[in-house]
Amino acid sequence: MMPGIGKVNPRQMKQAMRKMGITTEEIENVEEVVIRTPTVEYVIKNASVSVMGVQGQKTYQVMGEAVTRPRQQGGGEEAEEAPAEDVELVMSQTGCDAATAKKALQETGGQPAEAILKIMTS
Repeated sequence: MMPGIGKVNPRQMKQAMRKMGITTEEIENVEEVVIRTPTVEYVIKNASVSVMGVQGQKTYQVMGEAVTRPRQQGGGEEAEEAPAEDVELVMSQTGCDAATAKKALQETGGQPAEAILKIMTS
């Protein structure tokens, strides 16, 4: 082992990092961190989150136990009501009822043309 390498004083490490322009901070009282992919959500409760800043860029380090769950498409607080004119358009083109038109619009991200195709090919 080379002399001077091995044990590093935490205070000296912080000083060296500060000289290089690296900052670190802890985010306190984190209740939940959610990472969403198109099909799955990773939920980390009571996570420990650190932020490191280097040359204007921030890196977040999240530590904790993740629980995975399927992502609910169009559900929860992010769901928006389809505009009435879109619902009417889908209904007039397919002959379906309002509930079917709204469901198809939700499943297609609010795209009337895709909703019409979805209903007609079902």
